[in-house]
Amino acid sequence: MQIVIASKNIGKIKEIKSFYYDLPEVEWLTFKDFKKFPDVGEKGNSFLENARLKARSISLYTNKITLADDSGLEVNFLGGRPGVKSSRYTGVDATDKQNRDKLIKEMENVKKISDRTARFVCSAVLWDPEKGSIFETRGVCEGFIGFEEKGTGGFGYDCIFIPTGYKKTMAQLTQNEKNSISHRGKALRALCKFILTTPNA
Repeated sequence: MQIVIASKNIGKIKEIKSFYYDLPEVEWLTFKDFKKFPDVGEKGNSFLENARLKARSISLYTNKITLADDSGLEVNFLGGRPGVKSSRYTGVDATDKQNRDKLIKEMENVKKISDRTARFVCSAVLWDPEKGSIFETRGVCEGFIGFEEKGTGGFGYDCIFIPTGYKKTMAQLTQNEKNSISHRGKALRALCKFILTTPNA
């Protein structure tokens, strides 16, 4: 089975492919396998809407089953921001560093770690070009926003996010540790189970 990953984010692609051992019969395809891989605007009001939009667009373009996810960070003190705008918090062409700097600045007056609660959220959709959406799932990882960047692993906000029950940021965990607790890891495990237990998925 071939499944296209509807993303150009190298870090995200790496995480998804790290689950390959659970699905040895799946050949993951990426934007590098196609000449003109379209960019899909994230115009939805929720992670699920954006995941559906990306999955449908790429699936119809490639004519292959496609996995898309939309994920981001919700900070309680900020009323759920950055949310669906996590990757473009400081603008369309924002870098991860710029987004993190803005978030840390907005949180500078919140001195207690217990008041810096947040969560990573991931909605994932598997789309068939003929059947439409064939599986949808959601994963959540609760935690806190740290006071400074720590760790070099991962991407995005990983180096300032401390998962509940840990003293390390997500960026300080090994890939296996991260996969076991992360929002995307939870969503992808549900996806793996679906593929393994659903004939002709």
